[in-house]
Amino acid sequence: MTVVLRRVNRVLLGLAGLLLVVLGGGVLAAALDLPVPSWWPWSGPSDVLLSTADRQRWRDEGWWWPVVIAVLGIVVLLALWWLLVQFRRARLAEVVVDSGDGEEAIVRGRALEGVLEADATAQEGVARAQVALTGRRAAPRTRVALHLEPYASPGDALTTLSTQALVHARTATGLPALPTEARLRAVKHRARRVA
Repeated sequence: MTVVLRRVNRVLLGLAGLLLVVLGGGVLAAALDLPVPSWWPWSGPSDVLLSTADRQRWRDEGWWWPVVIAVLGIVVLLALWWLLVQFRRARLAEVVVDSGDGEEAIVRGRALEGVLEADATAQEGVARAQVALTGRRAAPRTRVALHLEPYASPGDALTTLSTQALVHARTATGLPALPTEARLRAVKHRARRVA
């Protein structure tokens, strides 16, 4: 996610939160019979959101309440989707590569991730590797998760990753640097019996 989108997202979340706190506080104050401004639509605990006349105005229309419930359901689903999107980290779709002739080439992010995963998994002692590209198109970053076999040396695995797989990726894309965050985990295994 770019910095601008992140800022816009935070501003919108802040405004939505402020609006909900003000509305919720006002309704709570009216329900507790606390003083509320004269322009506030609900003035006491016996006040309701929709009056009897408002509720019965559309009673004869069979489409009204299903539409209201459907619209509210869609609003709730959109709010849940937006909440879940906040926790998802954006992956880089493409990387810009300088082709050397003044033009730019595009490398698909998934393809570069796949090559990095294959190089990292080919290392001695690595059971599985997961790679995710983040950052900007012209300045990508990588997150690498290495799942190591029980006999593997974490130091050797990290050194091999940085001197082989990452160097190959940097050379192939012509990037001056490829900042990487590596996480190492041991693969679970059953204990061996000693006779």
